[in-house]
Amino acid sequence: MSAATGALLASVHLRGPHVDFAGLSPLIALLGGATLVLLAGLVRSRALRAHGTPMLALISLGAAAGLTIWQWGASKSIVSGALRIDALSLVLNLVLVAAGAGTVLLAWRSAGAREATGELYALLLTSLGGMSLLVAAQNTVALFVGLELLSIPLYVLCATDRSSVRHRREHSIESGLKYLIIGAVGSATLLYGIAMIYGATGATDFSAIAAALSSGSLASDPLTLTGIALCAAGLAFKASVAPFHQWTPDVYEGAPTPVTAFMAVATKVAALGVLLRFFDVALIEAQPSWGPALAALATITIVVGNVGALGQSSMKRMLAYSSVAQAGYMLAGVVVASQLGARATVFYLAAYMFMNMAAFAVVLVRERESDLGDSLQALAGLGRQRPLLAGSMTVSMLALAGIPATVGFAGKFYLIDAAVSGGYTWLGVVIVVGSMISLGYYLPVVAQMWMRAPAAAAARTEGLPALAGGSSELADAGPPAQGAEGPPTPEVALVALLAAAGAVFFGVIPQPLFDLVHGVGGALGGLF
Repeated sequence: MSAATGALLASVHLRGPHVDFAGLSPLIALLGGATLVLLAGLVRSRALRAHGTPMLALISLGAAAGLTIWQWGASKSIVSGALRIDALSLVLNLVLVAAGAGTVLLAWRSAGAREATGELYALLLTSLGGMSLLVAAQNTVALFVGLELLSIPLYVLCATDRSSVRHRREHSIESGLKYLIIGAVGSATLLYGIAMIYGATGATDFSAIAAALSSGSLASDPLTLTGIALCAAGLAFKASVAPFHQWTPDVYEGAPTPVTAFMAVATKVAALGVLLRFFDVALIEAQPSWGPALAALATITIVVGNVGALGQSSMKRMLAYSSVAQAGYMLAGVVVASQLGARATVFYLAAYMFMNMAAFAVVLVRERESDLGDSLQALAGLGRQRPLLAGSMTVSMLALAGIPATVGFAGKFYLIDAAVSGGYTWLGVVIVVGSMISLGYYLPVVAQMWMRAPAAAAARTEGLPALAGGSSELADAGPPAQGAEGPPTPEVALVALLAAAGAVFFGVIPQPLFDLVHGVGGALGGLF
């Protein structure tokens, strides 16, 4: 090296990029926890693997929640503006962590956790990391990375049912493959839409896209509108918005019940969170074009979800169609592109977490106790046998239907108020009509628990279609043993009771949740 070169290097102060570790700390806790859980799953002690890994997962989730609260009130961009730490991302982070903790408790003694302890919880935490990244994304590159980071672990989790019942294992693998194929189509559609928006605007940052669309007639350009349509379709796959919902009933039914609960709650939170930020920030200038289209999608989703749930005999399929309808309700908050709409959507996402976790916890208990699986008949007589669990399921069903004194009523009222204030009064009427239709499948569940005698044990394959394991090839396997998953566990009952208590408490006293989501609208920039 010459003396001149040495002098030049000495005069240059090499500095690495600034990294805001405080802003990244919740994400670091989730992904770092996933690594530690995966390593803990390699220890030789079976007892340590069975109970140490879920405890470590819960500690990681607790750390992520504490670090999120530590950042409370922050409003800053990090990672060169790719991520945004604000009220929206922080509130949704708390909901995601709560859903993840509930899922860990539901999966604690499941067959999948016994066979692959470290892998199951590591995949769960990694998916949560992707969701946390997604709700904070304010750049299309970060959006796509977050979407894939949440999706790929879920493809594996759907196929992790290690039950001793052969048709359940096969159905789980089938659901994982279906979700993989549909998820790949959704991701490709989204990526193509992002590419078109980049071609029209020349930008990837949400703020830069909004600035480009505000100049000239670019907001109504065919290339821009096509890109918006493809992005909406790609995200609609994740949110189970009709007509992109076809995978939902089959995947929910085939996946292990703890994973189904996680998908129903956490994936919905991430998908609606990114819809809020992407459409209400990056694409806000094109709202006159995409607003009516999303309103039509919301209407179709409410009708398809509620009608599809009628007459379902499988609780998981019924809750899948219910999830579709609920996505339609929440989409109303995105459509109006207002601060009130954003707050209403986030409020309902938190409410939805309480309602769904209670329902899936009770379904899981009956799956472990009965050979009727997730059938509606498995709930018969639950009010006499386990009144606390029956009460939890009753609260869940009434809250999902929007009955007063439950958090579901407060959430729907908030969404209707946002729709009417945003000029979509007819969409508010659709929400009311959809809630009325939903009584046709929520109330029979309540009647089954409190007004029916316990059903006699029956083989799980009897009367089922071939896809669900009722083929003659599987009949020779015989019915599963009573309580094939093991005895009911206290942590599952705890999830059911706490979630039901939350649904009632925040229904009677919703002000704490209103206060929690108050700053969400202001986090989205120029919304009125």
